[in-house]
Amino acid sequence: MEKQHVKIKQMTEADWESVRNIYIEGIQTGNATFDTEPPSWEEWDKGHVKACRIVACIDGEVVGWAALSQSIQKQAYRGVAEDSIYVSSACSGLGVGTLLLEELIRASEVQGFWTLQSLIFPENTASIKLHTRLGFDIVGTRKRVGKLHGVWRDVVFLERRSSIVGTD
Repeated sequence: MEKQHVKIKQMTEADWESVRNIYIEGIQTGNATFDTEPPSWEEWDKGHVKACRIVACIDGEVVGWAALSQSIQKQAYRGVAEDSIYVSSACSGLGVGTLLLEELIRASEVQGFWTLQSLIFPENTASIKLHTRLGFDIVGTRKRVGKLHGVWRDVVFLERRSSIVGTD
């Protein structure tokens, strides 16, 4: 499948089952999230910026998704968000992740976000490469930041500063 066959659109609640299934795939890898169970739609909906939720579709089927969440609610951090990006294993290597992250960056800037952050397990080298290729800098590694299945895990902390938002 070529990139031109991938359509990026705003995510809706109707996409949730597919988004959830792709998230479950990520959980099962053990290298995508600290979550061990997917959230409900209501939990997920509350935690993600409505204007920055997108899905990638091939032939009408959702094959990947990306979204922003804001964990710090202070006014000073209103332009800072964390990205999540997941691609179905069946579509790995097709450029879906690149298209999703490019569109998420664009949408984030339209919404006034000046910094995007990402916390990625060091073993998830494909995600780290994707992020650095699209302008994220590695800030450092947070050591033993959380446990997954009883094992302490590190995360690589990356961030991307917009060149068009928050430049004053």
